[in-house]
Amino acid sequence: MTAVTAPVLVLVDHTEAGAVRAPVRELLTLARQLAGDAGVHAAWAVDGVEPSAEVVAELGALGATHVHRIVADADLHLSGVLAEALASLLDATGAGLLLVVSSFENKEAAARLAVSTGAGVVTDADGLTLVDGRYVASKTVFAGTWTTACAITAPLAIVALKPNSVQPAAVDSAPAPQIGEHAVAVSDKARRVTLVERTERPASGRPDLGSASIVVAGGRGTEGDFSVVEELADVLGGAVGATRVATDEGWIGHDAQIGQTGVTIAPRVYIGVGVSGAVHHRGGMQASGTIVAINSDPDAPIFEIADFGVVGDLFTVVPQAAAEIRRLKG
Repeated sequence: MTAVTAPVLVLVDHTEAGAVRAPVRELLTLARQLAGDAGVHAAWAVDGVEPSAEVVAELGALGATHVHRIVADADLHLSGVLAEALASLLDATGAGLLLVVSSFENKEAAARLAVSTGAGVVTDADGLTLVDGRYVASKTVFAGTWTTACAITAPLAIVALKPNSVQPAAVDSAPAPQIGEHAVAVSDKARRVTLVERTERPASGRPDLGSASIVVAGGRGTEGDFSVVEELADVLGGAVGATRVATDEGWIGHDAQIGQTGVTIAPRVYIGVGVSGAVHHRGGMQASGTIVAINSDPDAPIFEIADFGVVGDLFTVVPQAAAEIRRLKG
C-alpha cells in the first residue's frame, strides 16, 4: 500500500454517551496506512456531545493527528447539514479522501456531498488501496456473489467502509492530536428539512447489528421463539438479527431485519438459526467471514453457502451450544 501526499479525513460516529463507535477504529487504522506523513484528520460532529479527553486520546492512539469539532448553526443529524459541514472541512484541510462508516445516514450524506463537490463515491466497500495514484475500493455485489474493484478517478474520493473490514490497531507512543473547532454556517437549502423528533431504540446491551463482529440470526424455524437466538447471542457477545419473515410476523422488530431491504452485514461470524437462506436474506449476509447454519431441513439453501452446518432441531442444538460455550469460557 502506497501512502498519498494529501491528508485523509475520517468522520467519527459516536454514541449518545460520547463513545467512539467500533467501526471508526477501523477507519482510522486504514486512514493512517493511506495518509502516511500527510496526516489523518478526525471530524467530530458536535451534536450536543463533546469529545472527552479520553476519546481524544483514543483517536490519537489510532492515528488521528488532528481532531476537528464541527459546530454548525443547524442540526448535524440531518444529512444535508452534515454534507455541507464536511464539504467545508474537506476544503479547509485539503483532504483528498473522506472515510465514513457505511450506514444509511452516512451514505445519504455522502451522496449529497458527492453532488456538491463532484467527488467519486464507493459505498459498502470492504477494502481500500492506492494503485497508481488512484484509490481503488473492493466490494462485493450481486448478493455477495461477485467481488469487484472500483477505481475512483475524481480528485476527491469518498468511501463508505463496511464494519469488520479492517483489523483496528493502535500506534505505540502516538503524539496527542491537535484539537480545533470548525464552525459552519449552512445554506438555506440545507435548512429545508427540520428534525422534529428522534427516537432511540431501548438499550439491549448487545452490539449494534450493522457493526457487530458476531451475529446470530433467527428465521422461520424459530416459530416466533427468539429466546434461544438471544441466549446464544448473549453468550457470544453478539447481535441479534432476523429474516424478513420473522419481522413481518412481528416476532422481532423490523430494525433486526437482515437482507436486501434490511440491514446489510459482514460480521466475522454469522450464525443462522432456523434460517432457510432465501435470496433476499443471503443478499444481506453472504459477505460474512464464517457462516454457520443450524436447520432441521438438510436441503435448506443456506447450507450451500455455509462453512459449517448442523442438521437438527434448533431448540435442542442451540441450548447445547450455548451451554458448552459457557463451560469453555469458565
